Order: sequence, then structure tokens, then C-alpha cells
Amino acid sequence: MTGMKSTIAGALGGLLLTGAAFADDLGKDLYMNSCATCHGESAAGDGPLAELMTVGVPALTGLSAANEGEFPMLKVIQTIDGRQGTRGHGYPMPVWGKRLARDLDTDDYGSEEIIRGRILSIAYYLESLQE
Repeated sequence: MTGMKSTIAGALGGLLLTGAAFADDLGKDLYMNSCATCHGESAAGDGPLAELMTVGVPALTGLSAANEGEFPMLKVIQTIDGRQGTRGHGYPMPVWGKRLARDLDTDDYGSEEIIRGRILSIAYYLESLQE
């Protein structure tokens, strides 16, 4: 019985790691397709459109450092979803619009959950880039 528990625990652990890797890949993909044009591929604030902005595009790699070493997860999520505006983005981020909701073939509740998952994936990806 102990061997069976170990096997099950190992399988579940593998699934969790696979899920985390998938979330990282999804977050990176969403970031590259939606954020990197302004914030840059490495989130250094040097994307190809950054020089066209009327306000400076911030580097996103120092969010933790600017917050006493702790990644400001809630603030990042609220900035992405439009609940908290920033000088450059306003309410909500103009680049996003309904982008995160596109291509969803589900009811309103399901769509909302998928959108939240996409936003969280981006936030976790940004957390992984902190210096």
C-alpha cells in the first residue's frame, strides 16, 4: 500500500509540475504577444513601441525591488485587468481591450474564469522575471 501511495504522490507531483510549466509557457506567450511591444521581450521597458509613447515605459523586472523585495501580485493583476490604472495605460489598458476574451467559445461565467487565468499567467510570468 505504501508503494501505491508513493506512486500516486509522484504522479500528482508530476502533474503539478507540468501544470506549472504550462502556466509559465502560457504567461510568457501572452506577455510576448501583448506586452512586449511596449515593455520589451525581457520586460526592461525597451519594446519597439516604447519610444513612441508620451510617457516612459517602465521596466517590469524591478517590481519586487520597488516593493521591499515582495512581488506586488495584486497590484499587477489589477493593472492588467484595468482595476488600477497607471499613467501610461489609463483605465483599462488600451492595448488589451477585450483581447484576453477573444476566441472564447463558452458562457459568460466560463469566459470570466479563462480571462482571470490568462491574467494570472501573465502575472506569474512577470514574477519569474524579477531581479
